[in-house]
Amino acid sequence: MTFKKGLLYCFLAFCFSFNLSAQELEPVTWEYSIEKISDSEYDLVFTANIEDGWYMYSQEESEGLGPLPTYFEYKNQESNYKLIGKTKEPDVKPKYDKVFELDVKKFEKEAQFKQRISLINSEFKVIEARVDFQACDDGKCIMLDKIFNLSLDGSAIEKKNIVIDERSKELSNALELNVTGWDKYEEQNVEQKSNLTIFFLGFLGGLIALLTPCVFPMIPLTVSFFTKSASDPKKGLFNSILYGFFIFLIYALLSIPFHLLDSLDPGILNNISTNVTLNVIFFIIFIAFAFSFFGYYELTLPQSWSAAMDSKANKIGGFIGVFFMALTLAIVSFSCTGPILGTLLGSSLTADGGATQLTMGMSGFGLALALPFTLFAMFPKWLNSLPKSGGWLNTVKVVLGFIELALALKFLSNADLVEHWGLLKREVFIGLWIIIGIGLALYLFGKIKFPHDGPLQKLSKGRITTGILVIAFIIYLIPGLTNTKYANLKLLSGFPPPMFYSLYEKTSECPLDLNCYKDLEQGIAAAKSENKPILLDFTGWACVNCRKMEEQVWSTSNVYDMLQDNYVIISLYVDDKKALPEDEQFQYLRTNGTVKAIESIGDKWGTLQTINFKNNSQPYYILLDHNMGLLNVTNAYEPNADAYLSWLKTGLENFKKH
Repeated sequence: MTFKKGLLYCFLAFCFSFNLSAQELEPVTWEYSIEKISDSEYDLVFTANIEDGWYMYSQEESEGLGPLPTYFEYKNQESNYKLIGKTKEPDVKPKYDKVFELDVKKFEKEAQFKQRISLINSEFKVIEARVDFQACDDGKCIMLDKIFNLSLDGSAIEKKNIVIDERSKELSNALELNVTGWDKYEEQNVEQKSNLTIFFLGFLGGLIALLTPCVFPMIPLTVSFFTKSASDPKKGLFNSILYGFFIFLIYALLSIPFHLLDSLDPGILNNISTNVTLNVIFFIIFIAFAFSFFGYYELTLPQSWSAAMDSKANKIGGFIGVFFMALTLAIVSFSCTGPILGTLLGSSLTADGGATQLTMGMSGFGLALALPFTLFAMFPKWLNSLPKSGGWLNTVKVVLGFIELALALKFLSNADLVEHWGLLKREVFIGLWIIIGIGLALYLFGKIKFPHDGPLQKLSKGRITTGILVIAFIIYLIPGLTNTKYANLKLLSGFPPPMFYSLYEKTSECPLDLNCYKDLEQGIAAAKSENKPILLDFTGWACVNCRKMEEQVWSTSNVYDMLQDNYVIISLYVDDKKALPEDEQFQYLRTNGTVKAIESIGDKWGTLQTINFKNNSQPYYILLDHNMGLLNVTNAYEPNADAYLSWLKTGLENFKKH
C-alpha cells in the first residue's frame, strides 16, 4: 500500500461514544466464491453485505481528505498466478457523504468485487487475499480488514492451528493497559449544534441587510402606502402585517427544494468546505459582490422580473396582490441582500443540519427583513425616529464590500489547503486581512472614496466609532503574523488557515507546538516524572475532526494553557503507516480467532485502542492517572471549547485527589 493511501486512514468522528461493554463494531460481513472461466483462469468474487445506515467506499481515491479507499491485496503470487486487470467493483455515481463533506463513490446494502486471475502453476490451489476498507455511518467511521482463503478446486481448506509465539504473546499482553475506573464514569455523548444558532445568524444578516440602500428607504414608503392608501386603517394595518409575513415566507420557501431533493441534501452549500472548484468559483463570486458593493457596477436580477411582479401586484388585489408586492421587494433588493445572505449561509452551515439549517437561516433572515414593516405599521409614530436616507447608506454598503472581500479569501484558502498550493499560508492570509482592514479604515476616515460617495464635509460619530473598531481589529490581527503563542487569534479560530500551515518552521511535530509524546511508554514515564495527569489522544494524520479539535478547541487560550501547563499529551496516530522495527512486529490473536499482523505504528496504536476502550474511531480522548485509572468520562469530538475545558478541569481535580 502506498504512503498516500496510508495517509487516508482517517477515522472521522462526529463521534457518539460506544457502550464499552459492547463488542467491536463490524457493520460489513463478507462472502466469497470462485467462478471458473477456463482451466487456467478464474474469477475471485468477494461480496460485502453492509448493514443499514452504513457505507463502504470505492477503490478510487477521492479528492481532498476523503475516505480510505477499499484495497485488495493478493498474496503468494510470485510464480503461482498473475492478476488480469484490476479488481472490478460496482459502477456507482459519486454521492454526498455527511462525514467527509464531499461527493464520494460509496456502496450501501451490498457491493460485489471481482478479480480475474491466470494460473502459472497448475498445482497451486489456495489463494490468500486480504481487503482493507473503511466503513462509515453518518456519525462515525471505522477501519476494518478481512482475510480470505479461496480454494480454486472447491476442496476443503485444511484449517491451520493458529500458533502465536511467546514473543507475540508478550507483546500482545503489553497492549493491555488494565484501565480502571469504568464504574465511576459513563461515556459522554456529543451534543448537536442547536439550529437556533443558525436562525440567529440569519436574523443578524437580515438586520444588516436592512441598513443597505436597497432596503432601508423602502420601509417608510411601504408602511405609508399601506396605512394611507386603505380606506379602513385596520385593513391597512392588516395588509402591512401580511406584507411582512409574506417576506418571511418567501425566504423560508427558498429552502424547500433542498428538503425535496435528496441529491442536494445538504451538499450544495457544505461542499464549499472541501470542493476545490466550488471554492474557487465562490471566491470569484464574492470578489464580484465586493466590487458591486464598492459601486463599480450593479448586480441585479433581470428588470423584467421585478416589472412583472410589480404589474401583478397592481392588477391583483387582496392576499395575492400583497404577496406579489413582497416578492417584488425580494427581487429588487437582491443586489444588497444576495451577497449578505450568500455569505452568511456559505460560511455558517455545517453537514450536521443540512436542509434544516438552511431553512432556519433563511427564516431568520426573512424575519429580520419583515419585522420593520410590521412594527412600523403597528406604531406609525416610530417612523419619525428613523434616520433619513442619505450618504450613510452607501457607507454601509461599501463597508459590507470590504467584509465580502475578506470573506472571499476564506474560500480561496479552502482550495489552497486541499490542493497544498502554498498560496495562502496562515501569515499571508492574515496579512491580506490586515491590508483590507487598513483600506477600510482609510475609507471610514475619508482618505479614499468610491464611485457613489458624495463629498465628505465632516466625519460622523458612526464613522469615527467604526473606524476605531477597525483599527483595534487590525491591531488584534498583527500577532497572527508572528511565530509566538499569541498567533492563535482565538476570536478567529477556524477562519484563517491552521497554525501548522505556516511560513515558519515549527519546532515540534505536535499540534500547536504543544509538548507531546508519540510513544506510550515515554509519555507515561514523562507524566510520572512531572507528576501530571495524562491526556491520551487517539488521532490520525488525515483525520479532519482531529484537526478541527486541535485548531479550533486546543488553540483557544484557556484550553491551550491547561494542556501546556497541566497535562502530558500522548498522541497515538492510528493511521501511521511507518513500519515498526522488526523486533517489535508481532502477531496479535483477536478474540474472534483471527490473527492480525502488527507491522506498523498505526497497527499497534489502533489495536491498543480497540483492546482497551472497545472503540475504533477518532478523535478519542481519555484522561488517565499514572496507574491507568480514569479521571473523567472519555470524550470524542467536542467543538465547544468551554465544555472541553471543563472536562479537562474535572480530570485535573480528580488527579489531585488521587
